[in-house]
Amino acid sequence: MPNRPSDNRTLPIKSIMTREVVYVYPHVLIFDAIRLLPKYQISGMPVVDEEMNLVGILSEKDVLRILTTDKVNYEGTVADYMTRSVVSFNEDTSATEVSQFFQRNPIRRVPVTKDGKLIGVVSRRDIINLILEAKSNFSHYRFS
Repeated sequence: MPNRPSDNRTLPIKSIMTREVVYVYPHVLIFDAIRLLPKYQISGMPVVDEEMNLVGILSEKDVLRILTTDKVNYEGTVADYMTRSVVSFNEDTSATEVSQFFQRNPIRRVPVTKDGKLIGVVSRRDIINLILEAKSNFSHYRFS
């Protein structure tokens, strides 16, 4: 088989994910969690238990429900608002597979796990940066 440039389509997402993740616990008061969104300029965050097991996700969309409820519960917790059914990917999932997922779904970022524990987040922007990096690395090749 001839040698060819490294194929970024098989690159595992662990090599491009964000490792410093803003996350929250289910028992945190919802208004304390909401403050983290603008503070860190994020639109959502994983929810984990004490052992870093992924148990949910809290998104801006989840938070918007506060305005549409009859009575705001100021003592409500993240567990009261989070989405429990979370899409996540294993650290060895290929960037191509995650890119295909992003193309089919309105989700902008997904948690990355190892043995069920949160280890990072990969976003559409991470995939876009990979594409730009691949283009610059291969720009000296001529394709017909």
